[in-house]
Amino acid sequence: MVSAAEQLAANLNFSALAKAEELKKRIWFTLGALIIYRIGTYIPLPGIDPTAWEQIFRTQAGGILGMFNMFAGGGINRMAIFALNIMPYISASIIIQLMTTVSPTLEQLKKEGEQGRKVINQYTRYLTVILSVFQAYGIAIGLEGAGNVVSDPGWFFRISTVISLTGGTMFLMWLGEQITARGVGNGISLIIMAGIVAELPSAIAGTLELGRQGALSTFLILAVLVMAVVVIAFIVYMERAQRRLLIQYPKRQVGNRMFEGQSSHLPLKLNTSGVIPPIFASSLLLLPTTVANFNAGQGGEWLTIITTQLGHGRPLFLILYIGLIVFFAFFYTAIVFNPTETADNLKKHGGFIPGIRPGERTAEYIDYVLSRITVVGAAYLAMVCLLPELLISYAAVPFYFGGTSLLIVVSVTMDTVAQVQGYLLAHQYEGLIKRSKLRGRRR
Repeated sequence: MVSAAEQLAANLNFSALAKAEELKKRIWFTLGALIIYRIGTYIPLPGIDPTAWEQIFRTQAGGILGMFNMFAGGGINRMAIFALNIMPYISASIIIQLMTTVSPTLEQLKKEGEQGRKVINQYTRYLTVILSVFQAYGIAIGLEGAGNVVSDPGWFFRISTVISLTGGTMFLMWLGEQITARGVGNGISLIIMAGIVAELPSAIAGTLELGRQGALSTFLILAVLVMAVVVIAFIVYMERAQRRLLIQYPKRQVGNRMFEGQSSHLPLKLNTSGVIPPIFASSLLLLPTTVANFNAGQGGEWLTIITTQLGHGRPLFLILYIGLIVFFAFFYTAIVFNPTETADNLKKHGGFIPGIRPGERTAEYIDYVLSRITVVGAAYLAMVCLLPELLISYAAVPFYFGGTSLLIVVSVTMDTVAQVQGYLLAHQYEGLIKRSKLRGRRR
């Protein structure tokens, strides 16, 4: 039998969207915020020669700097005030979340609910400023040593660069929080996705131009396009995959009425962590190499070794990338899903898994199932991110066709569409309730 929610979901259309005034305001706010972000990626840092920097960037675009540029929406290529993008905030979030597992103080704050989360978010912001200053200063020093990029090197340029880049990151962090609160979807994820999508047309044009010049064969270009379609379909399938645990509710008596026992399902997503592991892994790989990329050849032999070994497509880069993806798949799943809390809630409402004793045994069983499907989810993330990256590394295809970028775009799009549908469903439910009340009054 089709539920009322499924019937409403089937009837969602543009007319329903036109009537949902609150949702339209949220969508327009989100679009406006993303447009502001894109404008900022075209405002260059003061005191640099964009033409000279672009020539230098081309020599390193195939390495990890090119990957950084993809996440920054082209901000590195143009050396804009949003060149750091939101990556310092993501790195700070990783560090704070890791510290909550080892620091009793942060762990206690996490358990205090909304107030504790506000304090943790404030700590994350403070750490974001520190990381942004560190990375911005490394960029300033690197730009001064990159040739004729900086017109007037010195402390004034370094301070202005640190202020501009740090201010840009803090503004994007605030903008992402505003999108989450007043718009549609997760603001931080949408900012990253917007940067990737905005640069995708130029990446396609560049690939076709390489094909016209004979640098890439027609067969290889077609193979990349087919691979992209297959990867997108695979991502959609895996992101929707669930393991449903049967939950049984016993018979209950309310007054003189006896209600039959009911059954439902506890859905466990195959990839509970979503798009977070690839973003976290990329962020951590970009953080220690930021200074190395800008100081290659000046900071000593060890910097050159780091730059070389952590180059895109290098064995060390791929091993660390896959290892971090698997680690964060398990780590983030443990953060967002608590089997003990879920088992307690089931026991409180009289629900149980057939054949499993309520309480501690149920929590152990849920953890058992969740751990095993997370293995599959981590393997899926690693495969999606690794296979296209190998093709990109050895065939010189743009990063935008890689598994990481496709995973981010598809996952964020699916989450945003699901949230829009949720608002439409709520709006239609409100409409049904209002109509039923009016009918009651007329009677």
